[in-house]
Amino acid sequence: MQEKGMEIRILIPRFGVINERKNRLHEVVRLSGINIAVGDEEKPLIIKVASIPNAKLQVYFIDNEDYFQRKHVFVDKENKFYPDNDERAIFFCKGVLETVKKLGWSPDIIHCNDWMTSLIPLYLKTRYKQDPVFKATKSVFTIYNNSFNYKFDKDLLEKVKMLDIEDKMLSHLKSADFEGFVKMGIEYADAVLKAEESYSESLNKLFNSFEKEKKINVLEEDDNFESYYNFYNELIN
Repeated sequence: MQEKGMEIRILIPRFGVINERKNRLHEVVRLSGINIAVGDEEKPLIIKVASIPNAKLQVYFIDNEDYFQRKHVFVDKENKFYPDNDERAIFFCKGVLETVKKLGWSPDIIHCNDWMTSLIPLYLKTRYKQDPVFKATKSVFTIYNNSFNYKFDKDLLEKVKMLDIEDKMLSHLKSADFEGFVKMGIEYADAVLKAEESYSESLNKLFNSFEKEKKINVLEEDDNFESYYNFYNELIN
């Protein structure tokens, strides 16, 4: 897609399983130093970057010592779900948008993958709606079969809130679970994609519940991402 003129940047959490030395990550000091609010607490945002030379692609890593410097991704060594995964998701979503602002780069599309990114479409349509960087930005949300059974604490809605977000906008999150996050992504994204051929029964029911409100797209697999290229262009235009 880059060969066709698209400029792509990837932003992911700097999970502890990522080897900084091997992947040559380094902190971007001019971008770091922002504090991100998660509920009543503020946590420092650290931004690191690495390049994929052959693809001429830069990858930005959203980092915070409390949230991401662990040896595992979403569960601990005893396979127990981290109870603060909701806070990690909120921090990541806000951190992505603040990083893009700091870069001064106005993306046509932000493509959000999986439940952890599902609040970005909401934030784009509320808190960041008037920001010049995001004025014309569209969001895409892709859903994966990565469900979990954990229920987050009741203060989830308060943690997610930002300026311009009304309580009714967060109604899906009252369930405080995986499906609640997925529903938020579907509700506020400009376009929704399925990443897999088959889904759990509960996710299929969820898709059906949005049938009248939102088209959920399935793109054909192809090596040169032609289907994505066409999909993005159609969304922008």
